[in-house]
Amino acid sequence: MTYVSGFVQPVPDSNRKAYIAAAEAGWVLFKEYGALSMMENWGDDVPEGTQTDLRRAVALDEGESVVFSWIVWPDKATADACYATMETDERWQKLDMPFDGKRMIFGGFETVFTATAKGA
Repeated sequence: MTYVSGFVQPVPDSNRKAYIAAAEAGWVLFKEYGALSMMENWGDDVPEGTQTDLRRAVALDEGESVVFSWIVWPDKATADACYATMETDERWQKLDMPFDGKRMIFGGFETVFTATAKGA
C-alpha cells in the first residue's frame, strides 16, 4: 500500500497565485524524489465547528483560506528519504513559502483502504 503525507495550512487569499506557483515548483522536487502524486486544495466550504474545526486548527485569520494538501508516496521509506533531502538539497531552501509555516499541520499516514470510481 501507499503512504500519504498530509498538510493543512492557512494561506493569505492575496497569495493564492504565489501558493500555486510554489506548489508547482515543489512538485518538481517531490516527483524527483519519488512522489507518485500531489494535490493542493483551496478551501471552498470550510465551516466553523462547535468543538473544533480546520479554521481553529490553523488559527485562521481574516483574509486567509485553509489549504488541504497531500502527497502520495509508494511507501514511507521513500517519503522519509525525500524529507531528509530538505536539509541537504539547497533547491528546497529556494522555494517560496507564501504562508505561515508555524501554523501548518502535517503528518504521515499509512494507507489502509483505497478505491477509485470506474473511469477515474
